[in-house]
Amino acid sequence: MIMTRQEFLTSSGVEAQTLEFWLEQEWLIPERNAGGMRFSEHDVARARLIRDLKADLGINDEGIDVVLHLVDQLHGVRRALAQLRAELRREPT
Repeated sequence: MIMTRQEFLTSSGVEAQTLEFWLEQEWLIPERNAGGMRFSEHDVARARLIRDLKADLGINDEGIDVVLHLVDQLHGVRRALAQLRAELRREPT
């Protein structure tokens, strides 16, 4: 589901000022088009993760950068492994 900025704010529970800071930090990188920013469910999940890391675990901004970088790397590795598995299944034995 693609949503507008206002829909994202409502769905994620993030305040507008907080969103602006997160966008500046590039913790969230929504899709952009002529109509403005478009957010996805992935963006909402990431915003909730950031909020939980800060509020529940007390992680500071520098720590959030590190955690998000590691999460992104993990997702990249998972995608690569899925592609490798798919290629191995296609290979004749």
